[in-house]
Order: sequence, then C-alpha cells, then structure tokens
Amino acid sequence: MVGGVFQKDNINAMTKQLAIGIDLGCTNIKGVLVDSEGNVLQELREETFEQDDRRWKQAVHGMIHSLKQGANKSVKSIGLSAPGLADTENTCITFMPGRLPGLENFNWSKHINERIYVLNDAHAALMAEATFGAAKQLQHAILLTLGTGVGGGILINGKLYQGVSQMAGHLGHITVDADNPLLDVTNMPGSIEDAIGNLSIRQRSNGKFNSTFELVEAYKRGDTFAVWLWLSSVRKLSVCVASLINVLSPEAVIIGGGISIAGEVLMKPLQDFLNEYEWQPGGKKTELKFAQFSDLAGAIGAAGFALSKTN
Repeated sequence: MVGGVFQKDNINAMTKQLAIGIDLGCTNIKGVLVDSEGNVLQELREETFEQDDRRWKQAVHGMIHSLKQGANKSVKSIGLSAPGLADTENTCITFMPGRLPGLENFNWSKHINERIYVLNDAHAALMAEATFGAAKQLQHAILLTLGTGVGGGILINGKLYQGVSQMAGHLGHITVDADNPLLDVTNMPGSIEDAIGNLSIRQRSNGKFNSTFELVEAYKRGDTFAVWLWLSSVRKLSVCVASLINVLSPEAVIIGGGISIAGEVLMKPLQDFLNEYEWQPGGKKTELKFAQFSDLAGAIGAAGFALSKTN
C-alpha cells in the first residue's frame, strides 16, 4: 500500500467535516480522505487481486482504518464506489455479474461495522463533480464518461438520480444508430458506447487502430480515414448529447473519462455539431464542460455522496 498526504490544509482540515471515499475497481483500489471542500488530505492505493475476494475485502477494511488513523478518527462519512448496480438503500452492489466475484450483495456496513454508503462507480464520478467540481452549485447536470465504454450520471434538483433498481445514468446505452449490427452489453444496437468507446475501436477501424489514442493522433496528422472515423464518432456523440438535453434540460453537460484528454480535438467538433443539432430556444446553449476529476473521481465522489447522506 502506498499513500501521500496533502499537507497544505491538513491541520486546518481537522476542524472541518471529513469523509473517506473508496473506489473499488477490478485492477486497483483507491482511497482518499477529503474535507468538506474537496481537498484530498490523504490518498492510498492498492492492487485489487480481483479473483480473491477475501484479499480485496481485507484491503478495503485496512484502507479505511489507515485513513481514519490519519484523521485522528474524526471521520463521520464513508462512501464506497464499485462497478454494478447498488441496492435502494446504498448498502451493497446487488448486480455485477462476471466481475469481482463476491461483490454482489456483500454488505459493507456489516463488514466494517459502521455505515458505508455504496454506489455505482459512474454515479460516484458525477458526485465528485457535483460536490466539488464542474457541477458544483448546479441543480441539473449530466455527466458522460468516455473511456473503455461510456458511463454517466444524472443530477436533478442537486441530487444524484439513481432511478428504479439504481439503473439511471447508464447513458452509454443510448442508441444512435439502430441499424448498426453492434450490440452493447445491454443488447442495445448501435449505442453511443459502441460508437465512441475504446472497447470497439479495432472493430470500428477495421483493425487499423488499437486505441482511441492512436485514432486521435492520426486525426491530428490529417489522416483521411482517421478524420472521417473520429468526426463520425463525435457526431454521434453530439446526437446523444442533444437528445439528453431535449429530455432533461440540464444547466450543463460534463465530459469526463480517459478519452476526454483529447481536449479541444474532442470539444471543438462536439460543439460544432451541437450547434447544428441542439435545440437552442432563444439562442440559449447548454454549457459543455470538462470534468475536473479523473483518476480519483470514483473515490472522491464516494466521499461526496457519503457527505450528502450524512449532512
């Protein structure tokens, strides 16, 4: 286990409300101690060892203990994010087949012997932005995370909207081409996840590119095929975003995930296409923003969610 402490506000933070956030991924477990302003006071990381549930359950327990020690045990809120669907009381992940065996229906509060608020990892990424980042002080917002797949979250009236069975926010499974033979994990044809997610890049590029990074670099060089493929993907993303705007009428749409590091190579054509497709009554555009958190979004968001539940 390795960790680092952000010293600048560490002493003053002890007078603020503190929270612990854990992001349980299939590869790594990340833990943070944050204050009520989102300052990361301590950060811990450990390899997951996905197939050994005894090991990663003990690792989470030890990480929480270590972070509490760093806060002189003055932590009142603890949250945990993980892949899958949480139950209605946010005590466990109820549905996550094929990944992290032993996760489904495991009650973290009983394991740790104190209340742990559990939520989906994409929902946690939204909570990081809503509590501390690009959606702070917004009442209505949408987050799209572009990476291996496409995830997301919905903020309504300042609160995370989870919906029935906590399924809300799976925005990557919106269809943008119903005639496309590609089927995503929910059996939706031609989803935005298939259109821009890194998982389908080899298939979409006929094997020319192994990653979206390679595609973007070729696009920058002016490669004709790369220009066509990238702009085709971004155009479909704009149709997805415009559709979400029509349905939810948010104050902002926030773009995160690994593909967002493309920066203006992504944002400029996305805005150009939205100028064609977005309904802009009276000329009013919906603001596009980049997410502020990346690698630690799940952990920070889990802490923010726990704070929202205990305040």
